[in-house]
Amino acid sequence: MPNKRSVVFATNEIYHTYNRSVANEEIFNNSRNINRALDLINYYKNLSNLRFSYFVKLSQDKKNEHLKSKKIIPLVEVYAFSIMPNHFHLLVRQLSENGIEKFLSNFQNSFAKYYNIRNKRYGALFQRPFKAKHVAGDKELLHLSRYIHLNPVTSFMLDLEELKTSNLTSFPHYLKPVNNLVNSDLIIKLAGSKTKYLQFVSNQVDYQRKLGKINHLIIKK
Repeated sequence: MPNKRSVVFATNEIYHTYNRSVANEEIFNNSRNINRALDLINYYKNLSNLRFSYFVKLSQDKKNEHLKSKKIIPLVEVYAFSIMPNHFHLLVRQLSENGIEKFLSNFQNSFAKYYNIRNKRYGALFQRPFKAKHVAGDKELLHLSRYIHLNPVTSFMLDLEELKTSNLTSFPHYLKPVNNLVNSDLIIKLAGSKTKYLQFVSNQVDYQRKLGKINHLIIKK
């Protein structure tokens, strides 16, 4: 992955990261691919000396032992995501030096290998380099999380009720615990409560078409 980019990643800072498939190929187009992507995001948010393809073949006891290993280094903390047919959004905090680049490199390379094998395909799957923007403050973080969560709704893939249970975004994690993929505590605290965050998202379902307040944060596609 090329190192040249306009964003310098700082540890403990939050970034909106984004990437699109080569030629806009619809790569997240079925539940199996989407679930694989989410599993990879959850696994590679930590630096591991074991590839995911080997990890999934372990017994549950061996998996638990590996995940508790001192060799596991947290790279990023995930606050929000959306998985669209030909692109993804991730809102993450970098936890260690070069954490975001290592995380996205491992995620994208692993998914590309999986996808290419299944589809008898060769070559790059994602555009290079990925895009990213720094999130400057709490207000921006709150508004950007809503933008990311509403992606499938404003693209007419889902309605708001479907969004509450769909794994295309991290929004269900904000309503009740799902797994350890997403940390929803910070943004819920900024909103005031789970109920208030639900209202914050629900009140402007067409928010993505009214980008004035956070236009400087939106990554041009």
